[in-house]
Amino acid sequence: QVQLVESGGGLVQAGGSLRLSCAASGRTFTRLNMGWFRQAPGREREFVAAISWYSASRYYADSVKGRFTISRDNAKNTTYLQMSSLKPEDTAVYFCAASQAVLYGTGWYTKARYESWGPGTQVTVSS
Repeated sequence: QVQLVESGGGLVQAGGSLRLSCAASGRTFTRLNMGWFRQAPGREREFVAAISWYSASRYYADSVKGRFTISRDNAKNTTYLQMSSLKPEDTAVYFCAASQAVLYGTGWYTKARYESWGPGTQVTVSS
C-alpha cells in the first residue's frame, strides 16, 4: 500500500491559480498511475485528472481541460496539479489517488480502479 498526502489547497479568487502537490511513500512510485479527484459538498467524488507512471499519457475531465495540468516528478515521489483560471465551481476537497493496476479506457476515470487515497486538501474559489 502507498501512503499519499496532499498539500497546496487554500482560498483563491476566481481567475487565480493554485498548485496542489501529492507526496507518496511506501511503494515504488515510478510504477504507480496517479490521479486527482474532487468532491464538492453534497456531490459524488469526481475524476479531475490522471497521469501514467511513465508520464506519456495524461487524462482530464472536460470541465478542467485547458485550465488544469497534471504532472509528476518521480525523483521526488510527487504528483502535481497546476490549476489556473479557477472558477467557483472548482471549489471542492481535492484527493490524490494511486493505482497499481494497468488502466485502459474508462478505467483512468473510475474511482474504484485506484486503491490508495490521500486525506484530501480543501480548495475554495471565491467569486
